[in-house]
Amino acid sequence: MDAPSQEPPAPLALTMGDPSGIGPEIAILAYREREPRKLPPFAIYADLDLMRDRAAALTPTILIEPVSHAKEGAAAFDRALPVVPIPLARTARPGEPDAANAVATILAIKRAVADVAAGRASAIVTNPIAKSVLYQAGFEHPGHTEYLQALAEEFWPSAPAHSVMMLCSPELRVAPVTIHVPLKEVPFLLTTAKIVETARIVAPALVRDFGISRPRLAITGLNPHAGEDGALGTEDRDVIAPAIEALRAEGLSVTGPHAADTLFHAAARRTYDAVIAMYHDQALIPIKTLAFDEGVNVTLGLPFVRTSPDHGTAFAIAGKGIASPLSLIAALKLAQETNARRLRAAKP
Repeated sequence: MDAPSQEPPAPLALTMGDPSGIGPEIAILAYREREPRKLPPFAIYADLDLMRDRAAALTPTILIEPVSHAKEGAAAFDRALPVVPIPLARTARPGEPDAANAVATILAIKRAVADVAAGRASAIVTNPIAKSVLYQAGFEHPGHTEYLQALAEEFWPSAPAHSVMMLCSPELRVAPVTIHVPLKEVPFLLTTAKIVETARIVAPALVRDFGISRPRLAITGLNPHAGEDGALGTEDRDVIAPAIEALRAEGLSVTGPHAADTLFHAAARRTYDAVIAMYHDQALIPIKTLAFDEGVNVTLGLPFVRTSPDHGTAFAIAGKGIASPLSLIAALKLAQETNARRLRAAKP
């Protein structure tokens, strides 16, 4: 007797990001490439008129179809881009962010997470937001990553969540210990426990989500030359080195603290599977230099899969038809692949 056929996973939930940025148009451009790029089905959570206007300007032959949730959009995906309507307060003008629309930007993220929790979407891909615009509307979280952790705690109260941001590309994977904080605060926020906690999330995620059986982690120093044994700062010796020793004692393959300026060239990259960096720019500058159009932002430590393009809202080019969808395409593919790995691992 043939085994019963399994229902395919629900489509991905893609959020619109800031409606005045490039998120809506790169969603349309990615949809246009769905067949040659072999993209998984997705629905975008966005204002319906916004998506129709952007589609008409970019590719008039693309149809826009409203749906209640991502799963409902599966049947429509071959003929039309499914849109879960999230109404804007005001018409979004490309390149002119409006705090009046911040509530819709935030709601799109929350609706997408809620649909994953309910099985109406399989994973989340988020388009870029402008945090400064959201702050004007009272947004209380430092950024996307922290908000997603709060939503995970709301919709999966029994599943502990600690979010770690990892940027990945074919050339490099890197996760910062501290993220959206002023640089002057980093030395005070950096603790041995926080470095250990970050590594404990990154290492199993590399196994589960990326299929790396024995992950090798390289950990940066904080100061130039990793502190020169205290001559250029004591954090490397007193905070970071003890974290590395603790992680090695747990059986993890960890090296460091490494001078960050010599850790990202080609030969060095062959010696590790991921880097744990101490702060935002130390992590993001190398990967955005190596793979600006292909980098993907992944949130580790959540009970659902979340990816995002590794770029911002690009207000300066929004609406001009020149934005590249390549990073979004990579994010959609990685979300599908990661979710598929998790589903396979969950099978008895």
